[in-house]
Amino acid sequence: MESPGFDPQYLVTLANTRMPFGRYAGSLLIDLPEAYVVWFSHQGWPEGEVGELLASLYVVKENGLESLLRPLVRRPA
Repeated sequence: MESPGFDPQYLVTLANTRMPFGRYAGSLLIDLPEAYVVWFSHQGWPEGEVGELLASLYVVKENGLESLLRPLVRRPA
């Protein structure tokens, strides 16, 4: 049973979005070091979708759930 308002596609987006700026530009968000994501949690999330995804990723990493997202990563053809 699906939770009201939950979009499973969001997890696919989280698993496949790349960091658009900074030291880790081009890296999948899921591959960002935990310390970098924690830094954002203290400094403030970027504006827009990237900030929302990083905040979600923080919860995933904080709870050791990256293994649930790994199967959703699309491999380059």
